[in-house]
Amino acid sequence: MRQELNPDGIRAPFGNYSHGVITPPGVRLVFCSGQLGIRADETVPDTVEEQAECCFENISAILGEAGMDFKNVVRLGAFVTRRQDMRGYMRVRDRYVGAPPPASTLVIVTGFTRPEFLVEVEAIAAGGD
Repeated sequence: MRQELNPDGIRAPFGNYSHGVITPPGVRLVFCSGQLGIRADETVPDTVEEQAECCFENISAILGEAGMDFKNVVRLGAFVTRRQDMRGYMRVRDRYVGAPPPASTLVIVTGFTRPEFLVEVEAIAAGGD
């Protein structure tokens, strides 16, 4: 369904992601808005790992509504507020990401709409019919 693009002429990816991903013509696309680390009951976990888990579980539910899952994700975008939380976020991300890994961007930001939020994750997925 998708193919990773990691050309020989550029440095290999730093982590578990692809430089690019190509999908065949005619696939459906799902664009997931950025998901924050908040549960349905309005609680916000204290750690970046727990918040990232919320983000990925929310994305999983959105993909499920479209009949897709993380094998369909072609691009992830993530934003964390503290450099020291990058590895914690990536540990959670790597539990969800399939092979070949999606294209991905991780950015350090100064904050979100509420100070307790530590991470936000958005996704694009591609699937058949």
